[in-house]
Amino acid sequence: MADPSTYRPKPGEIPDSPGVYRFRDEHRRVIYVGKAKSLRQRLNNYFQDLAGLHPRTRTMVTTAASVEWTVVGTEVEALQLEYTWIQEYAPRFNVKYRDDKSYPSLAVTMNEEFPRVQVMRGPKKKGVRYFGPYGQAWAIRETVDLMLRVFPVRTCSAGVFKRSAQIGRPCLLGYIGKCSAPCVGRISPEDHRRLAEEFCDFMAGHTGSHLRRLEREMQQAAEELEYERAARLRDDIDALKRAMEKNAVVLADATDADLIAVAEDELEAAVQIFHVRGGRVRGQRGWVTDKVEAVGTPELVEHALQQLYGAEEGDAATGGGSGGVPKEVLVPALPEPSEPIAQWLSERRGAQVSLRIPQRGDKRALMETVRRNAEHALVLHKTKRASDLTTRSRALEEIAEALDLDSAPLRIECFDISHLQGDDVVASMVVFEDGLARKSEYRRFQIKSFAGQDDVRAMHEVISRRFRRYLVDKQRTGEWPEEELGGELEAGPAGPSPAPRPAGDGGSAADGAGAQPAQGAVRDEEGRPKKFAYPPQLVVVDGGQPQVAAAQAALEELGIDDVAVCGLAKRLEEVWLPGESDPVVLPRSSEGLYMLQRVRDEAHRFAIRYQRGKRGKRLRSSPLDDVQGLGETRKKALLKHFGSMKKLRAASIEEVSQVPGIGRKTAETVVAALAGATPSGPAVNTATGEIVEEE
Repeated sequence: MADPSTYRPKPGEIPDSPGVYRFRDEHRRVIYVGKAKSLRQRLNNYFQDLAGLHPRTRTMVTTAASVEWTVVGTEVEALQLEYTWIQEYAPRFNVKYRDDKSYPSLAVTMNEEFPRVQVMRGPKKKGVRYFGPYGQAWAIRETVDLMLRVFPVRTCSAGVFKRSAQIGRPCLLGYIGKCSAPCVGRISPEDHRRLAEEFCDFMAGHTGSHLRRLEREMQQAAEELEYERAARLRDDIDALKRAMEKNAVVLADATDADLIAVAEDELEAAVQIFHVRGGRVRGQRGWVTDKVEAVGTPELVEHALQQLYGAEEGDAATGGGSGGVPKEVLVPALPEPSEPIAQWLSERRGAQVSLRIPQRGDKRALMETVRRNAEHALVLHKTKRASDLTTRSRALEEIAEALDLDSAPLRIECFDISHLQGDDVVASMVVFEDGLARKSEYRRFQIKSFAGQDDVRAMHEVISRRFRRYLVDKQRTGEWPEEELGGELEAGPAGPSPAPRPAGDGGSAADGAGAQPAQGAVRDEEGRPKKFAYPPQLVVVDGGQPQVAAAQAALEELGIDDVAVCGLAKRLEEVWLPGESDPVVLPRSSEGLYMLQRVRDEAHRFAIRYQRGKRGKRLRSSPLDDVQGLGETRKKALLKHFGSMKKLRAASIEEVSQVPGIGRKTAETVVAALAGATPSGPAVNTATGEIVEEE
């Protein structure tokens, strides 16, 4: 691990101008590329105290051994140079979107003497018109097959084309009318190119002019009594309409736009892009990336724009396929600053490009659809990653190695505390076995021995109750002599009672009571499953050093020394061990860190669900509900104005009547009703009037 101070530039060496910088490791490999409006300000941020840096940034600067920079004239030049260097060096700490598959596109090789229509994958080639990408190659072939009736462009390979020219006979498509057979001279190169241009024009969304032309020709043929030709034109029109129906109209104003949406969590992000041409969705693609640097949505959007349009150049001049830069690019958040990105896109297109966030109407609705696709892609990626046996095994091995365990923790239990400003304190316990959630083993707890915002004390109580029940079950099966239990089982709120606990007191199952126990579960004499019969190899607590110390103390008080304990802090994703002053920082790409985060997030979700349910029951009987003539709008106005029920109770009639919409008479009724009410009610955000979320 390098010390950043050893390669920090001297004061005054870094210019205060736009530019691009590169961090290199000890082997001179580029590990990070970035751009800045002011190189001096940006680079100085990397050389501050390591404790103040984000863990991912801290890892990068301690891996690097040198830094260098290049000054450019404008931010747009910096953007272009950054993209070029990222493509050249593939730095490990930069955001790299990866496709889970190679998306096919419909390509027309306008750079050849006789343009060819074909399915293409991979990088784009100069002089080729692209449409797509599409989700499946068969969808492209179906569309092309329909359109070859009207636009019989060449689709054969160079070898087939050359052989047909040599023998003087076209291929089968030439005989059935789905190729104009330029190989044998049935059509001139100029006319065949014009046919290919019409094909591209139709695919680009300019469908109305072609349909109207064919309809006029059909009517003219009918008037001239050429019924066979009219019938053929009628079939051509039907074929084009069927091809158009494969892409539903989503924007009525024939808009050309790309819509980009992002779904993300602390570790990964998914990007979805819809290509809309002529008001129709002409293509779709998606990427997933590990967030190897501390980036937000604006930065993710900027990287997506660079990867999507970096290879485009002057697309407006060539007509612009659905893979080119369109007139509008709609995003969920604007890069900061957005002006250089918009100018860069305009240069790539060769015309003005509008980069903005849709606010209302059809475009906003379509953006929601793209966002839902991004969320689904992220969930699907996580599901595939979690369900892979090899990946799970590697994750458990990495956890065992990082925590210095004797073997991989096949059973992991995670605990989380949730409350609302000290009220309705609850806890959750989730179980993962072999890296998969075991929901029938989930449990939830009410914290009844005290109230308040003391997560450490609550964690000690929950761990004590859970493992005290475990000791009771072991004693009943004869695995633990009764004399060794001492008086511990009688202490605390859980108690050793053999009767089933009521729901919400350490005995309810996950996500719907009544989940069936797993086969082979330990049962008591009456056949009921024992709720805490299996000990974990690893206990994970949601929190840092204080919560870990409390959990370890609870285990030591019960004489349990064969269960490992660690904590995962939300803010920096650091792993804390008992008695250690420094955390364990797992590599950003570690599957072990990913599994610990998934376990922690599941415990957090389960705790919040239980806490919200308890709070909802309590809030249904608010003192304001009994005030005559006070509707939901004025209730929200009162809470927003005063910030909490406590301040509202302390307010005078004059102060209440100052709230917009509250008259003198209503204020008197409110004050009188609250004067006789039992204090209750949630804390409220004074800025928004919304209930404050639990911790």
